[in-house]
Amino acid sequence: MQIIRHYEQVPPGLRGAVYALGNFDGVHLGHQQVIGKAAAIAREMGVPLGVLVFEPHPQQFFFPDKPFFRLTPFRAKARLLEGLGVDALAALPFDEKMSQKLAPEFVLDVLVNGLHAVHVVAGYDFRFGKGRGGDAAALSYMGEMEGFGVSIVEEVQDGGVTYSSTRIRELLAEGDPRGAAKLLGHWWSVETHIQQGDQRGRTIGFPTANLPLEDHVEPALGVYAVKVEIEDGPHKGVYGGVANVGRRPTFDKEDVLLEAHIFDFEGDIYGAHAAVSFIEYIRPERKFDGLDSLKAQIAKDSEKAREILAALPSAR
Repeated sequence: MQIIRHYEQVPPGLRGAVYALGNFDGVHLGHQQVIGKAAAIAREMGVPLGVLVFEPHPQQFFFPDKPFFRLTPFRAKARLLEGLGVDALAALPFDEKMSQKLAPEFVLDVLVNGLHAVHVVAGYDFRFGKGRGGDAAALSYMGEMEGFGVSIVEEVQDGGVTYSSTRIRELLAEGDPRGAAKLLGHWWSVETHIQQGDQRGRTIGFPTANLPLEDHVEPALGVYAVKVEIEDGPHKGVYGGVANVGRRPTFDKEDVLLEAHIFDFEGDIYGAHAAVSFIEYIRPERKFDGLDSLKAQIAKDSEKAREILAALPSAR
């Protein structure tokens, strides 16, 4: 998959593609319907499949002081999109200039003269242009005027529940990663580099890999059964584990950190890039009266996490 950073600099081989339009935060099953529709049209037309997103997310541009909210920061999103067979990811910078483009200017500058899109696919709630002035109906009209095809994918539901990034964030905040996974079509994960911590876990027999949440949405604080994928280095692979997301009140900490204890693992993985997938919530975070009680609880949590992971279907 090739990444396009500027719509004025599209490689010749990627001009004339079919593009799925949207933020695609989470790349959930509703998003996959939009991308799947674009993929089918691209195959029929014999042209590349593209996805257009903005980096940073427009909400981050307009509300920089709001808490982090993203389900999938750019690297994770790109990995998921590549897995769906996307040929070109147009990750265009969302800056002051882009924010001021009126809807017709966005269509002409970006879609027509920049990407040379032959067909675009968007969800029913897609909005674009300054002040979100353009909608699905406007996009269809402009496509007809400018000579490119437009397909709009209607709302996708499961049992009356709409697939949406907002609902997935709510489920994670409620401590329901399995419910989130049902809407995502994959486990929700935190992907970042492993940092060296205070190594306190080693002193009680439960060493942990420390990962900052960075620009991920904050899930319910507490303990989870997890899968840890180390993506590079000599220990590359997927491992089971138990993780805590929290402020570590036993040690009077305030910052929120993800600490993952990997089962049956020994090795130095500081600096490695890892993805921690959240499988099931075990318990809320709480303060312990000493290391012995903390150690006993971690042992119980680890046993529970092993049971949960052992019961997973092999396909997941």
